[in-house]
Amino acid sequence: MADNRPIGLFDSGVGGLSVLCEIKKVLPRESFIYLADQKNVPYGTKSKKVLNNLTLRITKFLLKFDIKMLVVACNTASCYSVDFLRNNFNLPIVGVVPAVKPAVKLSKKGKITIMSTSATAKSTYLKNLIAKFSSAKNVLSLGCDGLEDSVENLNYKKINSLLDEYVKRANSFESDVIILGCTHFPFLKNDIQKRAIKGTKIIDSGKAIASRVKFLLKQNNMIAAKKTKDLFFTTLNRKKFSNVASTLLKYKVLAQKASI
Repeated sequence: MADNRPIGLFDSGVGGLSVLCEIKKVLPRESFIYLADQKNVPYGTKSKKVLNNLTLRITKFLLKFDIKMLVVACNTASCYSVDFLRNNFNLPIVGVVPAVKPAVKLSKKGKITIMSTSATAKSTYLKNLIAKFSSAKNVLSLGCDGLEDSVENLNYKKINSLLDEYVKRANSFESDVIILGCTHFPFLKNDIQKRAIKGTKIIDSGKAIASRVKFLLKQNNMIAAKKTKDLFFTTLNRKKFSNVASTLLKYKVLAQKASI
């Protein structure tokens, strides 16, 4: 039996749109409600308590649209708040996990850099993930301060300056795999690749998250039969979000203002 209810996604800003793109590729008939909490960007500087409070309010907002599944399309919120949300809401919830396991398999030198927000880099969740699949001495966990915010504002001058600095550090570590541990960063993949040592593999979690969403929908008989209109919301400036989202997605986005 078909379930045409939408899937809810949220991020601190436009980063989660990279996850939305991957889900749309494998589930073209699904409909989506996307919320960008730009009033509180960046999430990378927030405490666990603050993140739990924000994600709780966002989830309550998205549930007003009768969503059938929630995708936490933000690495920082996933590291700190996914378990909290699962304990408070009765619906399938998918988080974004940095791709440490596949990176370990891909790496020939065993040297990996994870580019993320500082909060993700410091999180117990990521440290446990590294301990489970790799050796901490072979992983450079790089908190890329300023990069998330620069993508939000499409500040290309700042993006280029920061990428010069951060990718240089990854190269100095002699990484042969770079993990994009923030959903904002896949939009910079080509720019990172150009700066990385030749042959370096750049990976993110987008495809794996999309596969997980598809698996859970099938398992719970929630696959949609027909698509309805996608809705986009921001907690800050809807015109600015619409312009940036349209640029990143390469199709017209008209966002609405949300209060959470």
